[in-house]
Amino acid sequence: MHGPAMSGWLLMALCALTGAYCLLRTRAGTGEERRTARAEALMGFGMAAMAVPAAVFAPPAWAWAVYAALFGVAALRALWFSRRSGHHLHHLVGSSAMVYMAVAMAGPGTAAHGGHGAHTMAAAGGVPLLTGLLLVYYAAYVLRSGARLIPVAVTASGGGVVAGGGPVPGGWAARPELALACRLTMGISMFAMLLTL
Repeated sequence: MHGPAMSGWLLMALCALTGAYCLLRTRAGTGEERRTARAEALMGFGMAAMAVPAAVFAPPAWAWAVYAALFGVAALRALWFSRRSGHHLHHLVGSSAMVYMAVAMAGPGTAAHGGHGAHTMAAAGGVPLLTGLLLVYYAAYVLRSGARLIPVAVTASGGGVVAGGGPVPGGWAARPELALACRLTMGISMFAMLLTL
């Protein structure tokens, strides 16, 4: 992560907590919901690992190849499951962005900088056009997801009832607005990581 170490630690903690919540979501819901939660947990933990400040941990050069391979497989899996659900197309973009960042961080000139974190992203840089397209995608995704979190008033014979109130079966791990908030958090985090690339 390019910038102060504190922002890297905060981003790491936020992504790790998001990944942990997504992991909890794998215990409830339908098969498709559990599959989605597993993919989001992988993304959260992967982003947390990438956000660790370089001063604390500089992974060996081969680690970026492992990242690229892991998220390459995740991208292929998302492509396969996108036949059933359009949300997996977002997972495809996210996994592909992780592959892109891993390749950029492993690029030429990064080994001399420790192979990770602030120095790596700044030195590697990535392809400006692709980085820009991913930034536009994530900015739109974050704005759309944030708008979906705003409560909608439903009019019932002259009175307004706020949607989303009341208990949800399955406990707090099954609350749809928390899942959406986690997706929003990961979108903002991905935007921040791409911005520093």
